[in-house]
Amino acid sequence: MLSFLPGLIRVPLVILLLVLNVLLHVLPLFALTLLKLLLPLAAWRRLCSRMLVAIAESWIGVNNALFELFTRIRWQVDGLDGLRRDANYLVLANHQSWVDIPVLQKILNRRVPFLRFFLKSQLIWVPLMGPAWWALDFPFMKRYSRETLAKHPELQGKDREVTRRACAKFSQLPVSVMNFVEGTRFTPAKHDAQGSSYRHLLRPRAGGVAFVLDAMGDGLQAILEVAIVYPGGPCSLSDLIAGRLREVRVSLRQRLIEPGLRGDYEGDEAFRQRFQAWINALWREQDARIGQLLE
Repeated sequence: MLSFLPGLIRVPLVILLLVLNVLLHVLPLFALTLLKLLLPLAAWRRLCSRMLVAIAESWIGVNNALFELFTRIRWQVDGLDGLRRDANYLVLANHQSWVDIPVLQKILNRRVPFLRFFLKSQLIWVPLMGPAWWALDFPFMKRYSRETLAKHPELQGKDREVTRRACAKFSQLPVSVMNFVEGTRFTPAKHDAQGSSYRHLLRPRAGGVAFVLDAMGDGLQAILEVAIVYPGGPCSLSDLIAGRLREVRVSLRQRLIEPGLRGDYEGDEAFRQRFQAWINALWREQDARIGQLLE
């Protein structure tokens, strides 16, 4: 509606409104989190958790309204039918840009339980946002290199412990656990360096998906596969704010969780091979869907 405004006016105005929206929501979010910590009663904490999610969904809703108001993005989305707010989902998506997160939030906010991501531990220091993610029970994980694990074998399995603790918290309320299966953003350079056999994707990282499925157990009802495409090419958050992003295509597909997908990924070699074969097949289907969306 206001996308006609000159960029010199529109962009600072959008940034200002986004910052005000952060302040409008994080201040009550922090206050409620403090009350939640001060009164360690189970029923009170569950109520606070529901209220925190309501604040976060309102925050996302206002962001969505701002982008709708100030940009002219053409959306092509299929597969939204049958989504439920009272079901627990494992959401698996390809990853090309930080824009993927607002895209997922736009199409899934208030259609499925609140999305929670596994974040790098360094992100907790992001002003306002880091503490807000912590207050909303986003799990923070440390990534250890092979060299570090070789020198400090006691760190082996730490990520799995973090995953289990996070999933224990998730069991209190309906949740959508988000996982970017490639583990990093797609670029042609990374694709070539990996020698990826997929046309539009990097190789999938199976371990994180297997840990969540095992830790959540029967608490997860379905896997929600999301393919995201930007027909105009790679984009950034600055492209979104400046209105240079013109089209987004998204395809969603629900998949039932088979019992054989839960097991000891680290300790059971046979299970690990079966799971890797399964996720490679899923990723081939995802690659084909992205090709269709690009056509």
